[in-house]
Amino acid sequence: MAVYRIDLAYDGTGFRGWARNAGVRTVQGAMEDALAAVLGEKVSLSVAGRTDAGVHARRQVASFESPEGLDGDGLGRSLRRMLGPEISVRSVTPAPEGFDARFSATARSYRYFVEEAPRHDPLRARWVWHLGETLDLTSMNQAGQALVGEHDFASLCRSSAGRSTVRRVLEANWQRDELLTFGVTATAFCQQMVRSMVALLVDVGRGKVPASAVPAIVDARDRSAARGVAPPHGLILWEVSYG
Repeated sequence: MAVYRIDLAYDGTGFRGWARNAGVRTVQGAMEDALAAVLGEKVSLSVAGRTDAGVHARRQVASFESPEGLDGDGLGRSLRRMLGPEISVRSVTPAPEGFDARFSATARSYRYFVEEAPRHDPLRARWVWHLGETLDLTSMNQAGQALVGEHDFASLCRSSAGRSTVRRVLEANWQRDELLTFGVTATAFCQQMVRSMVALLVDVGRGKVPASAVPAIVDARDRSAARGVAPPHGLILWEVSYG
């Protein structure tokens, strides 16, 4: 058997997240069903980032095992025909022995897009959170620095019994161009972590939470200390790093 890497992108609007779940439409379910139809065998995918319902991906990575000699280009074309336009398979390539899309990844980067303009742009509605108010960018970036480094992010993660919420964030910052964009990179994320960060930092930008309060919110390790979650549609898995 050989390991193959799939690089893909998707619009998550019509999916209940990445992970296969009986009775609902998911990206993993659609991908594995399409692979089985083309290859004539069941395939189990490992993935770099298990995106939530409604979250998109620009450069997601998955991996699977199949017999050697697979025609990656041909498989990619077949998958694009079957899964488009919501899912685009960029490439299917042989991976080094021992490669796993999840466990071999060294970092994941997300971006979250916010529109401050008073009237929303309908052409961006599927991937931008329209707020309709101007935020304090300086305070948001000051608060964001409290998220960088290794912390227990229990205040900003959906709890999962028996799983650690300690994560190492490598960078977190906001930029204002035509849109307000939050970029965050970490070695790994726990569920709803980025959307919780965005909700908290947006409330800092609104003046509802002082930037100086963010370290204490993180240190509390208490979900009730945070500010909920931002809508999923503004979030995009931007890229995954290996080695």
